[in-house]
Amino acid sequence: MVNDRSCEVFGWTKEEFLGNNINMIMPAHIAMHHDQYMKNFLKTGIKKMIGTQREVTACRKDGTTFPCMLDLSEAKGSGLICGFIRDRTNQKVAEMALAKKNKSLQEKQDIMAGILDASFHALFVINEKCIIQMVNEKSCVVFGWRKDEFIGKNINMIMPSDIAVHHDQYMKQ
Repeated sequence: MVNDRSCEVFGWTKEEFLGNNINMIMPAHIAMHHDQYMKNFLKTGIKKMIGTQREVTACRKDGTTFPCMLDLSEAKGSGLICGFIRDRTNQKVAEMALAKKNKSLQEKQDIMAGILDASFHALFVINEKCIIQMVNEKSCVVFGWRKDEFIGKNINMIMPSDIAVHHDQYMKQ
């Protein structure tokens, strides 16, 4: 059995699929071992892939490959193995775009940290709730704490207690 979506994704007709070895949708370096995997399963009953879900590379009729999620299940009592394939191309493109944006953001944060650290003065970046988001090296020298001891804490930690207790209220005004 093969559904219409599989024909669309792989470029094969139902007639071309039916009666042929499923290794036709696998890259050559995997397809050449597939029949032996099946023989081992039928001989030993040990399921290495059946009952699992994993990301694999599939191959279209035109020879192009794409990332997909493969779920293999055994249909109870039928002796049939069902494969469910989900094309992950769009997800991979989105993941790569996100990784590129994250890298760019990290580079900008590194530049900002470098600028902050170049200052001769203690500098803090806080959010609207007065929580320290960034701090420079000079702040660590002046106040005696490490950067990780500042980040995520209220800025009032560096103030005398009589001022610190009122600081957040000042910020709300």
